[in-house]
Amino acid sequence: MIQEWHKKTAASIAIAMTLTMFPAYPSTASAEIAANDVATTVERAEPGTTSKGSNAVKEETNTKIAKNKAEEYARKLVHVPKDYKLQSTSLSNVLLAEGKRQLWNLDFVKKENGKYKGNISVSLDANTGQLLEFQTYLNNPSAKPAYPLKVNRDAAKPLADKFLKQVAAEYIDQLKFNEQFGQDVLPPLTGQVNHTLRYDRIVNGVSFNNNYVMLQINSEGHINGFSMVWDETIKFPKITNYMNAEAARKAIIAAAKPQLKYVLPHNTNQSLAKPILIQELPAYAIDAVTGKVSNPKQYRSNQEQVAEKPLTATPISKKPTKQITDEQAAAKIVEETMFLPKNAELQYSSFQEHVDERVNESVEVWHLEWTIKDGKKDLGSVSATVDAKTGTIGNYHYYMYEQPANETTKPAILSLDEAISKAEATIKKQLPWLTHELYVVKPDPERYKNVNENDQFSYYIEFAHKVHGATTQYDYINVAIDARTGQVASFSSNIIPLDYPSKAPTIVANDQLMEQWLEYYRAELTYRLVQQYWYDNKPLPIEKYNLMQASGESLDKVDTKYEVELVYQLSPRALHEEVWLDATTGKWLNREKGLPTKLELPQASDIKGHWAESQLELMIAYKALELNDGKVEPNKTIKRGELIKMLVLAQNQNRHIMMSETEQMTANDAGSPQEQPTFKDVETDSDYFAYVEFALQQNLIDIGDGSFHPEEPVKREEMAELIVRALGYNTLADHESIFNTNFKDAKNINKKGQVAIVVGLDIMSLTDQKFMPGKTVTRAEASTAFFRYLQQRADLYEAPIRN
Repeated sequence: MIQEWHKKTAASIAIAMTLTMFPAYPSTASAEIAANDVATTVERAEPGTTSKGSNAVKEETNTKIAKNKAEEYARKLVHVPKDYKLQSTSLSNVLLAEGKRQLWNLDFVKKENGKYKGNISVSLDANTGQLLEFQTYLNNPSAKPAYPLKVNRDAAKPLADKFLKQVAAEYIDQLKFNEQFGQDVLPPLTGQVNHTLRYDRIVNGVSFNNNYVMLQINSEGHINGFSMVWDETIKFPKITNYMNAEAARKAIIAAAKPQLKYVLPHNTNQSLAKPILIQELPAYAIDAVTGKVSNPKQYRSNQEQVAEKPLTATPISKKPTKQITDEQAAAKIVEETMFLPKNAELQYSSFQEHVDERVNESVEVWHLEWTIKDGKKDLGSVSATVDAKTGTIGNYHYYMYEQPANETTKPAILSLDEAISKAEATIKKQLPWLTHELYVVKPDPERYKNVNENDQFSYYIEFAHKVHGATTQYDYINVAIDARTGQVASFSSNIIPLDYPSKAPTIVANDQLMEQWLEYYRAELTYRLVQQYWYDNKPLPIEKYNLMQASGESLDKVDTKYEVELVYQLSPRALHEEVWLDATTGKWLNREKGLPTKLELPQASDIKGHWAESQLELMIAYKALELNDGKVEPNKTIKRGELIKMLVLAQNQNRHIMMSETEQMTANDAGSPQEQPTFKDVETDSDYFAYVEFALQQNLIDIGDGSFHPEEPVKREEMAELIVRALGYNTLADHESIFNTNFKDAKNINKKGQVAIVVGLDIMSLTDQKFMPGKTVTRAEASTAFFRYLQQRADLYEAPIRN
């Protein structure tokens, strides 16, 4: 099925009149608290309430703001309407660098006739009254989008500034607007947009990105979200001898550790998949004084290490060719190469066959399932897949959910190194022709540090597939070794049999590639907080801490140790598309098709001052119109294929319409044929294929005689019908008697109802009361029509009626 590749959704619809006026209240609250600086015993958190991921306070606690005052402050700070009733309240703790912060968390709900209509959640400091967070949601299915946006990002900025002065006035001089964060390079194609604006904390003239204030403002201009992450207990070192930007640039280049990878484009037009060799450079930071790589010192698990050498220097053997024609032969292979208990009974088998069009090869697979029995009692299961053309196992899973009654001894627990040795032996047996290209990925030993002999667990070990030293990003090999039995608990591999060059390709000089990376990244001087959690005098992994926090487990015994570093941090710039850096050419490629692109939005050199300049720019930005030598040729007649692409992009608010990899893999696994072209003149390798197929599915076009004629020019009457179909009015338009069709050239119009609609909605216009249905459409005219279509689609939007 063809679908949008990256579908954007609106986060929430703001309450229209809830957040229009904000009293300058925080300073008043602080003054009131200071004047009455007496601790008050407050009630415990109500049963069943949550703490929003923080540590819930379960005992009576001294705070300077009682619960009833917290509600009063919340209603004033966020202007919660009276018809929103307080549903729940909780008191929680948040760990700071030194000490804790107490929070009141309040949820207000609006109901009408017993039905939920919306909610406002508020969090504030239980001792100062400072607003720290609020989120709003309105269950309003009749909310109407608008296009163009009533409030764009630039217009949202003054609204955010005004709100900050009202709820965080004392912090204004410590904040700096982050122009990059939340910046959307592509102009939105819908009015349901939430602008995210972030203000970073500034300390000693340097940004501190761990602390910030963030707001969400929708395209109607309503603030529907606010978050303040702030820790005033942090002690910042005043560092003055840090390197300047030029010295930092040199240090960043010297510290770089780029990686070579083979990748596959998402939606290549090639008949066979062709791997592309790219260079990848993950973001990193350098110490602003020494220039050395600054790795976070937090105690984290999952620090994996890829071996420097492959399992063997040369292949152990050639790839086998062994035709497996029946289930018994397939079952025997599993029994000989994996663990299959004697009391395992084969319960299910199937044979599936399909063609993998990526490599144009047939795939034949046996699927087998066993049940492990103890008399009539089921103890476990085994499942496996066997390649019928090679006799190799693709997937294997062994699971015991109950141990036999006569098992009394406790076997010794394998060490991680022993498990790795067993996993390597398994790979050598299962993939002997690839051992010279497979590298073990050693798990972090800390992951298994706290397990004991009573635990039933497996070691999970991955293997990287490298060709000429470059990792194949799309292949995977995983082995799980049961720590108690030493048996393989699971095995899975997926190696796409692609054609690679016999010799390693020539790579562009690293200094040239680094110049490209420093266009992709921006080096930002910032303080960075490195925290390490300790529990019971032992380091606490961040994952464990997050789990404890989310579950409401007590954090009273958790201590924090922190260090503040000054670093130059690499941050990726906002881009209009996802890109790769081709290691063999030094050029940027888009990930959709692997074609050359640029980091900047394409700019046409021949539309400056054109009457449709802004409309053309929109279509160029979304690649609905392609440039030729930097020119869009606005007065050139648009082709049918181009018009359909433009329509589909405009209708779906996104530039990527295609069959997802997941769906293709699902189709392959099920033995189903992959997507086949509906029209004989729009093959799968056509630039228009995905758009034409999607248009057909959405009933925007008909099959007709089986030909689409993508290169033919488009006439005005045809474009009118397409737009009306996209609006959903085509059936109505066929009742042309209800429309005003008093055009001078009405006798030449076949689709009078459709023409009347587009003219009546001012999407297309008349010339001297003539529509001129047979006149061809230029690129500029098509861009203008679809810009107006976007406007009218929003105005005509009508939500379903709901009780």
